[in-house]
Amino acid sequence: MRVGAHLRTPGGLRTAVESARNVGADAVQLFISNPRAWSGPRLDTAEKFGAEWREGGIGPLFVHAPYLVNIASPNPEFLGKSLELCQKSVRACGVIEAAGFVVHAGAGGPGERAQPLERATAVLQAILSATPDSTRLLVELMPGTAGAVASTIAEAAELFQAVDDERLGLVLDTCHLFVTGYALDEPAGVETLFDELRSMGLAGRLRLMHINDAKNERGSRRDRHEVVGEGSIGLDGFAAIVNRPEVREISGVVETPASGEARKAELERIRSLVR
Repeated sequence: MRVGAHLRTPGGLRTAVESARNVGADAVQLFISNPRAWSGPRLDTAEKFGAEWREGGIGPLFVHAPYLVNIASPNPEFLGKSLELCQKSVRACGVIEAAGFVVHAGAGGPGERAQPLERATAVLQAILSATPDSTRLLVELMPGTAGAVASTIAEAAELFQAVDDERLGLVLDTCHLFVTGYALDEPAGVETLFDELRSMGLAGRLRLMHINDAKNERGSRRDRHEVVGEGSIGLDGFAAIVNRPEVREISGVVETPASGEARKAELERIRSLVR
């Protein structure tokens, strides 16, 4: 597994290469536009950044969708804005030559799941129509959120079957899975997760892991990340995860509160678990 981090870039995208080197990241995830705005990325900025990133030679780059995006929103205006922003973003990812664009599976209101699933399916198909060949569209499972389209592997399989496009990839977040109820704090629970991933036909779709410990207990449905090894999953769980054959050739990025030297130490801690 290539081990890296989600980078904060308060100084702009031009700081990403240096920031990645400072923490020793072999893969990076970041936002390429304001994560709390609908404006989206500028293609001229993306072109310049892409050239800088490729010249830096760090490793795979993944772009995360802004926080506002909800591909299953019951609000038509919000849903339309989410689609437009994602389409702008994947076009910019193509210019950058990013490895993937990450979008959450989305959520509707509590209760009936069929309509949110239909909305998410239609939006993902529309995003895929705008996604260039150089970038993979990646769906991240939710942390057991009320009304979520997909938090479990079985729900993910249903969504992927509905979208019916081999270009769609999967992102698993260890904190999200744990608070949904997967026993990632136990090697046997990790094995059960990956057995389910294979049985549902999604092992080959896995393209990225978010390596996050959890502040809260298993099944809490509370998405609060902790530094790897300092939360409820623990190092035994992460050792079982990072040594799975299904993750050997993919990237894993942390999205935890660590920064600076603490982030660098966290990435080294994860690498030390790989046998």
